[in-house]
This record gives sequence, structure tokens and C-alpha cells, in this order.
Amino acid sequence: MSFFSRVMTRAFRLPPAETFDLQIERNLRIPMPDGVVLLADHYAPRMLGPRPTVLTRSVYTDRTKGGWVSALIAQRGLHVLVVSGRGTVGSGGTLNPFHQEHDDGMAVLAWLQQQPWFTGVLGTTGASYLGYTQWAIAHDAGPVLKAMSTQLIGSDLRSCLYPGDGFALETLLFWLAMVDAQERPLWSYLLHLVTGSRRRRSALTQLPLGTLDQVTTGRSFPFWRDWLVHEQPDDPWWEAANHSGTVAEVQAPNHLIGGWHDFFLPQLLRDYQTLAAAGRQPYLTIGPWLHTDVRASITGMREGLIWLRAHLLGDRTGLRAQPVRIFVQGANIWRDLSAWPPATLRPQRWYLQPQNGLAREEPLVSQPDHYRYDPRDPTPSVGAFGRFVVGGTALRDNRALEVRPDVLVYTSAPLARDTDLMGPVAAEIWLHSNLAHTDVFVRLCDVYPSGRSLTVCDGLQRLRPDHPTLDPDGSRRVDVALWPTAYRVRRGHRLRVQVSSGAFPRWSRNLGTGEPALTATTMQVAHQAVYHDPTHPSSITLPIVD
Repeated sequence: MSFFSRVMTRAFRLPPAETFDLQIERNLRIPMPDGVVLLADHYAPRMLGPRPTVLTRSVYTDRTKGGWVSALIAQRGLHVLVVSGRGTVGSGGTLNPFHQEHDDGMAVLAWLQQQPWFTGVLGTTGASYLGYTQWAIAHDAGPVLKAMSTQLIGSDLRSCLYPGDGFALETLLFWLAMVDAQERPLWSYLLHLVTGSRRRRSALTQLPLGTLDQVTTGRSFPFWRDWLVHEQPDDPWWEAANHSGTVAEVQAPNHLIGGWHDFFLPQLLRDYQTLAAAGRQPYLTIGPWLHTDVRASITGMREGLIWLRAHLLGDRTGLRAQPVRIFVQGANIWRDLSAWPPATLRPQRWYLQPQNGLAREEPLVSQPDHYRYDPRDPTPSVGAFGRFVVGGTALRDNRALEVRPDVLVYTSAPLARDTDLMGPVAAEIWLHSNLAHTDVFVRLCDVYPSGRSLTVCDGLQRLRPDHPTLDPDGSRRVDVALWPTAYRVRRGHRLRVQVSSGAFPRWSRNLGTGEPALTATTMQVAHQAVYHDPTHPSSITLPIVD
């Protein structure tokens, strides 16, 4: 273990180890109030005296198959308790993801406070689901929680599963299949590797959505049905899994780490801005990563360890001076900042123009552009941006997509100088549709002199009969929040805005009927008109910085 740890320390540039002498207790039994027992492993550094504890809670097999991560943390002079969530990896009960994590987390914390080795000083770290379990207890843990690092996740479940109110179909079906496969017998797991990807691709095109858990895994998962039944944003069912309302009150210092192409990035940045507005002085690191990028995992491990040692052990030697570090795509450089967004941010509004133009000037009187969206041949998602994939790149050429008749494009003149975009991106699209239920998808692209059109960021907004409201002429102003970005568009390149009504299978297709997502199978074609005139000035607001 010591040789492996030295190799990992050098490769990942981790803080130096204090000891390689660890005591490991396996399968500790932690009782829940309802009689369910969760299993946990405890890693303790020997001969160092009383030390703080790092708690991680997961529904994955990292307790049994990823113990080297816990060992690396413990070698830095910290106790580690890694707990398997109910219904997973030997723990009792039935998995009800995200909804179970507050009550179970508080019961784990009560058990931990009774252990003789616990000093009353606690830290948490971890990415994705392990980040969400931190938010689930962060407020109610109270002063015992001294530091946390939430990575690649947000505090609000509903906005993660329904970004822009559209169901994140591909991501969630991939996650369901992964959780189902991780504990299968070896022969079944190998078979799943061979056939699972093909089944998932086939399942994504099938209806109704409520059957896709059985189509993909051969089993029924009640939580899959719950996610679809409770599709409305104001459904009180989501309240138990929404911790965003208490983020500002969390006192524990937090280092938030995310990726520009991660599907949870908007939620993570909202949490950061909430903490910053409350005066909590969080740190923030955003790299050019997808959710599954190994570089994000390495950075999260290193920065999480530095953060925990600084706030639990008083070792601030590895802590950087500036609280914000972001990777600027296009320029391919890291920048350290005092805050996010940068203080030099100057939002600029660029307007859609007649004849597929994009410019700073407001549009003149013109006729709208039209397209037809058919859910039987849905507009596809291109590239890995915002998707749950292993490998691949987010920055794919969009030209094949942009020639489809169901995609409108608006392109600027070549830029006279390098232009840095750093911050939130938002679009305002004036739409007329023959359907009350439809979607608006907007993508910002960087167009090279060669014609190559690369994704900068995008977003989708699902429309309902009551939202947004109809103007007297039947049009609706649709506000679309795109993913935030840090991107340099080079001199001579052009900006391009795509407008369409879907990005399938990243988002589930809008069938146009308003039927419940769980059971809907009927489809209607949407006839869309996008306006660009003085009364309906469709536009995109870009975060230009000096």
C-alpha cells in the first residue's frame, strides 16, 4: 500500500502522507431509527493520537472497490468513515435515491458522535452523489461540521433531474443502468457490459417513459416512476430532496468543484453564489470537464484533501491565495479570480436578425422564421456537452446538425478582437407555436474561419400552457438559461446561435400533447415561428469581460 500511495501522491500531486500505518474496520453496523442497518468501513491512522473524521456516504461500490481513496485520505492524518446508502452494497432497506439522505445522514452522524475515536471535528468531501449527501446534512449537522467540498453536484434534486423543466432522460437512464449493474454477479456484469449499451440506446427511443426501467434492466424501480409522476416544478414531493433553501445558513467552509460540461454545473454555481452572497467565503474550481472526466476526479481528490487539511488540521500550505480558479476554454489557460462572475463582467445583448444574422443592433421590422418539430424524428443532441457519457468530447462540430430543417441558425460577422465570455449566458426567444406544450432549445457556438461550429454552451426550457404567458398576438417570450461558461472566442471567429425544440436523448422529447410523462405515447407536430423585430426582439445576453 505504501508504494502504491507514493505513486498516487506523485501522479496526482497530493499533499504528503503523514503515515502509511492504518487500522481498517470493515462492515461496521450503523442502525437507523426504522430498524434498517447500514454498513460502513472505518480507516484510522495509527500512532497519531486523536484526529478529525472525514465522512463520505455513497450508493456506489466505492466502499468495497474504491477503498484506496479512503486510504489515501486516512494517510493524510484523518479518520475516514465511508457509509453505503440503504439498499446498496450490503446495507439494508430499499434504495430511494436522494430522498433518503437527510434522515439517514443524521442517524449516521448521531452514531458517529458516540464513537470513542470521534473528536467532534467533522469534514465531508466527494463528487456527484457523494456531494449531494453532504448537502443533505450540511445545515442540520451544526457546528460539528467544520469543512466540506461538494463536487459536480447541486443542492436541489429537482433542478438537476429536470434542467429547464425538461427531463434529463439520457443521464438518468444511464445512472439507473449503472446502479443496477454495479452489484450484479461477475458473469451478469460482463454480460451487461456487452448488451447493456445497446439496450439503453434502444430504450431511449421507446415510449412510454414509465417502462424504460424494465426495458433497460429487466426490473422495476419505484423511484424511476416517482421521478416521472412528479414532473411538475411545484410538486411538494420534491421538497424533501431540496436543500437549496438552507445553503446560505451553512457555516462550514466549502470548496465547490465542477466542470464546464457537467450537467450539474448550473446548480453548483447557484450554490456557490448563494454562499458568497451570505458572506461564507467559499472556494470555486471549474475545469473543462464532463461529469465522468478522470481529470475532474483527480482535481477533486487533491483540492478536497488540501481543503480538509486546511480547515480540520490547520495546514494551509497548499491553499491557493485566490478563492476562484477557472479554465478558460478557447484560450486553454487557467485563471485565478477573487470572485465569480468576474468584477469586470459587462453583459452584452446580441439580437437575432433577419436572414440568419446576429448583431448588437436591435432588429428592424421583419417576418419571423419558421420550422417544424416532429417528435417522431426529434432534433438530436450533438457531442457530449452536459451528458452522462464515459469518454468522448463535449466540443463537437455542429455543422451536420445546423443543416437540419428543424434548426434555425443566426451568425454574427467575424469578431474584430479576441472576446472573453465569463459568466451566465441567457437567451430571450419570442416564439409562436401551434401547441401549448413545446420546448425551446438554444445553443451558442464558436464558428471558426474554416466553418467548424463548436459548442460553447446551451440550455433548454420546457413550455406549459400557463408558463410563459401568451401575449395578445399569440407569441410568448421564452427565457432560456444556458450553461454558464468561460470561453475565449478568437479574433476572426464568429458567434452563432442555434434555436430548435429539442436535444434528444439528452432531454426527453416533448410529445406536444401535455399527457403525463409516465404514460404518454401520443405525439403532435409543433409548427414554430421565431420572431426578430422591434416588438419581439429575440436575443442572447453574453457575459463579456474586459
